[in-house]
Amino acid sequence: MLNFDAVIFDMDGVITKTAVVHSMAWKKMFDEYLHFREKEYNETFHEFTHADDYLPFVDGRPRYQGVERFLRSRGINIPFGEPQDEPRKETVCGLGNRKNEFFNKVLEEDGVEVYDSTIKLIKDLLERNVKVGVATSSKNCDIILEKAGIQSMFETQVDGVVSAKLGLKGKPEPDIFTTASDNLGVKYNRAVVVEDAVSGVQAGAKGNFGLVIGVAREDNEYELKSNGADVVVKDLAEISIEDIDKFLLAKQAKK
Repeated sequence: MLNFDAVIFDMDGVITKTAVVHSMAWKKMFDEYLHFREKEYNETFHEFTHADDYLPFVDGRPRYQGVERFLRSRGINIPFGEPQDEPRKETVCGLGNRKNEFFNKVLEEDGVEVYDSTIKLIKDLLERNVKVGVATSSKNCDIILEKAGIQSMFETQVDGVVSAKLGLKGKPEPDIFTTASDNLGVKYNRAVVVEDAVSGVQAGAKGNFGLVIGVAREDNEYELKSNGADVVVKDLAEISIEDIDKFLLAKQAKK
């Protein structure tokens, strides 16, 4: 008998290899915009980088929140705009929509790759009658899971579209994970969260889940551990269902 009833997975970087595509799309969009500001406002161009900009300000967050946080880090103030804004419009929403254009173009051309170790773990969980859900900030969740052919594996899907509809707060708030757990009918202390972003493990810790597993795809074990991950692995091939159960029990014993 296991001591947990559900596992809720983040999508980009945990289930699918789309985190790197997101990072590339963000860089393309922001570098274009920063070059525009260089010409238009005579500002010095400093490129958008993965380590200094994407990971701390954008990774794991809802799209428009990511735009806002990065711009704020550079002291740039522009109108928020509306989600319907044209991708060329100089608003937070316009820039976010421009990034999404780039992202969808790559998806269309290259398709979606998955992490085999994550899919294997999900299949093992389902065989053991453990409920499985996906919780992500992405508004592209439907198309990504569909292209990967894995949408039917998840009993609940709480994504950026659902969040906007329900007014859920983005990570590092725990709303998407607690909503997924509620949808599965599982108490938070009986659910496990799997995340690769700092904002995601912060959300898992804040939601008082049974266990928060960090997946260090970016050699960021320390950042994940110090921000709320109970256990950190480089890949989910490193742990089994029994390991998860032991980690959860060990955490409970410390309380």
